[in-house]
Amino acid sequence: MERVLITGGAGFIGRHLTRRLLDQGHAVRVIDSLLPQVHGSQGHKPTDLGPEVDLRIADLRNTAAVVEALRGVDVVVHLAAAVGVGQSMYRVADYVGGNELGTASLWEAILASRVDHPLRRCVVASTMGIYGEGVYRSAVDETPRTVPPRQLGQLVAGDWEHRDAAGRQLVPFPLTEASPVQPRSVYALSKFQQEQLSRMLGDAYGIPVTTLRLFNVYGPGQALANPYAGVLAIFGARLLNGLPPELFEDGQQLRDFVHVTDVARAFHLAIDQTGDASTTLNIASGSAIPLVDLAKRLAGQLGRPDLTPVVTGRYRSGDTRHSLADISAAQKVLGYHPEVDLHAGLSQFVQWLGQQPLPRASSNATAELAVHGLMHGDSRTSPP
Repeated sequence: MERVLITGGAGFIGRHLTRRLLDQGHAVRVIDSLLPQVHGSQGHKPTDLGPEVDLRIADLRNTAAVVEALRGVDVVVHLAAAVGVGQSMYRVADYVGGNELGTASLWEAILASRVDHPLRRCVVASTMGIYGEGVYRSAVDETPRTVPPRQLGQLVAGDWEHRDAAGRQLVPFPLTEASPVQPRSVYALSKFQQEQLSRMLGDAYGIPVTTLRLFNVYGPGQALANPYAGVLAIFGARLLNGLPPELFEDGQQLRDFVHVTDVARAFHLAIDQTGDASTTLNIASGSAIPLVDLAKRLAGQLGRPDLTPVVTGRYRSGDTRHSLADISAAQKVLGYHPEVDLHAGLSQFVQWLGQQPLPRASSNATAELAVHGLMHGDSRTSPP
């Protein structure tokens, strides 16, 4: 039996991973600051975390608390992070401090503890956001190419797609781990710094590091009251309140949605890796769906097909157009294969939604982005 420390383990992914590890016979310790934006203002241990879990409530920048939490630990899973693309663009110090300095403090504690009980492996959660605009190809040339950010004039004109010099629409290309890193938000940049710092120190001190770049994770247990939660949680909160989902741009943005149980299994596979090699892997479903189609499917499964998604005509600074994942490396290295398809995953999500208290459908996130000059375009409510 190994002891695993999960930073941020009281969060959405952490709770699913904790249950899986406990079922497999691991001992689990969690360190989490229980941020009010995610966990509410009470600061209590989540009821579904389980009595077997040793929860330490502390910020990762408290090195002494982290050193104590590391006692007897064999593997660290580093999930802790401030999450929110738009919010990171105006709460810069919070995101850099929590994500980058928090990771630095974690590694100082790991290095301080290694003489008494060295780690076998560290598994770090990263994000698809580090790829930025991603990679595209033209309709007449299969060669993948990077693209620059879309320009303001193009977005003002409502022309959302990437185009070549001749004005032809480019086709999104699946992202591999070798795709260029070009973060478009403070959040994405801070996650890439977590990757780099962990890999650098792991290599220097002989601690294998597995980095999992997560695409759009969804499923039961998402924080419905958090206005910076995943898009499915935001859609679900609006639908439960009798409001239609709202879509930025034209709603045709492609995203890869992966169920949280598949993500927890990927982390478990990474924990059980043997060998000294450090690896970086995409974790996704391997297929993508336009956001407008996703919103319609969720509304239908919730029994509210009348709540037709609306296009707001607005766009956010730092947003990218399409995101598709190539997961062949994770299949080869970890034996990872997604098991929950989108239909089954949405059914589970809807069943869980029906058991939750009515969440507040908040527009605070959009309003704050507008105040800070990060939301553009005139709002309208036209069908997609």
